[in-house]
Amino acid sequence: MASSSSLSSSALSSDELQAAAEELLDAPAEQVLAWVERRFGARAAIASSFGAEDMVLIDLARQHAPSVRLFTLDTGRLPPETYEVMEVVRRRYGVDIETFFPDRARVEALESSKGYFSFKQSIEERKACCALRKVEPLGRALAGREAWVTGMRRDQSVTRTEVRAVEADTGHGLIKVNPLARWGSREVWAYIQAHGVPYNALHDRGYPSIGCAPCTRAVKPYEEERAGRWWWESPDNKECGLHVHR
Repeated sequence: MASSSSLSSSALSSDELQAAAEELLDAPAEQVLAWVERRFGARAAIASSFGAEDMVLIDLARQHAPSVRLFTLDTGRLPPETYEVMEVVRRRYGVDIETFFPDRARVEALESSKGYFSFKQSIEERKACCALRKVEPLGRALAGREAWVTGMRRDQSVTRTEVRAVEADTGHGLIKVNPLARWGSREVWAYIQAHGVPYNALHDRGYPSIGCAPCTRAVKPYEEERAGRWWWESPDNKECGLHVHR
C-alpha cells in the first residue's frame, strides 16, 4: 500500500486505505459504491468507455452513488456505436458526461509526422499514441478528484488478475475503486438482461472489449475478452497506460 504522502491530502491515509481494501475485498458492488458515496461523493468520478461492465457500473452508481460524477476520454477515433450509447446514457440517466479530448496540436503533429497508423509499427509507437490520446487526458480528468471508479475486472485479461476493489493509484495520487473486480462476464450480462441496461451495439457483433476503432476487432469464441484489443501484440502488453499496477 502507498503511504499517505503518495495520495491526495484529503484522500485516505495508508491505514484507512488498508482497512477499506480489506473490508471491501469481496464485498458486493453495491456496498463498494455506497462506500464511495459516503467517503467521497462528488469528489469521485467514474471513468467510462461505455463497454458492458461500464454500463452496469453506471446503472448501479445511479442507485448507490448518485453524487459520483461521470467522465469519458474521447480519443477522436471511437466507433460511432460508442457515441450512440453515450447519448443513450445521457438521456436515460439524466447525467452530464464530462468529455476530455487529447491536445489538438499534439494529435496534429503526430499524424503529420508519423501518419495515421503509427501505433501498428511497434509497441512503443502504440503506447505513444495511447499516451497522447488517453493518458494525458486522463490526468486532466482526474485533477482535483480524490477517487476514480472503473469497471475493471480480474477475469478480463492476464494483465488484470491482481485488480482489487479498493487500491491506491500512486501515479495519480488518489484512490482507485473497482466495484466489479470479482465479477465475471456472465454476471455482467445477467445484470444487463435482468435490468434492461442499454449497451454498445458492437457487443452483439463479437466485440467484448471496445476501444478505438482501428485498435479493436471482433474475437473468436475461444479467445479471451481483450484479445481483440491491439491483437497484433502479445497479451502481456495489452494495456494502454491508464491502468498501471505496481
